[in-house]
Amino acid sequence: MELNTLKKQLQEHLGDGLVLIVGSGLSCAEGVPGMATLGHHLVTHIPASLSPEDTKLWEDIHPLIEKDGLEAALLKYAPSASLEAAIVQSTGEFIANAEANIISEVFNKSRTLRLTKLIPHLLKPDAGIPIVTTNYDRLAELACEEAGLGVDTMFCGHFAARLEPQDSYWSFCRSVKLVGRNVRYKFAMKANVFKPHGSLDWYHREGNPVRYAGALPLPRLIITPGLNKFRSGYESPFDKHREKANDAIDKARRFLIIGYGFNDDHLETHLTPRIKSGVKTVILTFALSPKARDIALENKNVIAAEFREEAGTSGACFIVDGLEIFYPGVDYWDLDGFVKGVLSA
Repeated sequence: MELNTLKKQLQEHLGDGLVLIVGSGLSCAEGVPGMATLGHHLVTHIPASLSPEDTKLWEDIHPLIEKDGLEAALLKYAPSASLEAAIVQSTGEFIANAEANIISEVFNKSRTLRLTKLIPHLLKPDAGIPIVTTNYDRLAELACEEAGLGVDTMFCGHFAARLEPQDSYWSFCRSVKLVGRNVRYKFAMKANVFKPHGSLDWYHREGNPVRYAGALPLPRLIITPGLNKFRSGYESPFDKHREKANDAIDKARRFLIIGYGFNDDHLETHLTPRIKSGVKTVILTFALSPKARDIALENKNVIAAEFREEAGTSGACFIVDGLEIFYPGVDYWDLDGFVKGVLSA
């Protein structure tokens, strides 16, 4: 396929009914540690003050983290509640530190987030742009605000925000007009950001979830990988975010999937069947996971791009119509390159 023909197809993809699925690959591209780096951090930073039982369990888990990866280790040995709390605390602090450095660069104008560059090229539906992300960091929310959008996370309040989806929804209403017998509401442009794995700014307070933007010496509400992930997903506020994410996926007319490996049980029950049913899909990532590759090769409604180097020349390998095509000197697999090369050309 000619590159210009491919570019035209990619440009036309960003139409009505688009849902963005954002995985850890996009945050990694901005400088947030990936799973391997996080695993190494946990091995070296889980506190020595664990109980004897947790210490014994951790001694079983941590050699597997370096050998097989964090998720595989936590799938083999489910941590106790107290060990999981230690993992959550260490994970949250580690990612928050990286996130703070990135936010500082955005604030002092030395960096523009990739997602911020994409948003001007997207249609802005009245109901908001749906963004489903498995990431704990707040870079998606920041990127949207930097691009001039409001962000609806279903929490309402500026300092100690409560999970109140209806109040949050109506907070974006800007005017009401009677047209004949119909009431018309005008809403501010916004993104609806659904986070089924939690967020660095979610905490528990008196048994209820609360959103607070700063760091507190309290457990963050984030779901770590492993055997406990599915159980935790049915607790508040994860359940509400998962339901809304799945609802957006069920109604999508097209998907733009960025840095996501198709390895999350919470989303896969809805996302993969929708793609296999024929919903047009574009996948951008540094390296396609085995599951993502299979989906791209087996479904002709999917276009996928990843980094590839052939004969010393770097470029992008696209899967189009179930076939792999290498385009040298092209970086459309990266959202930055995609915006510059496909949408701004």
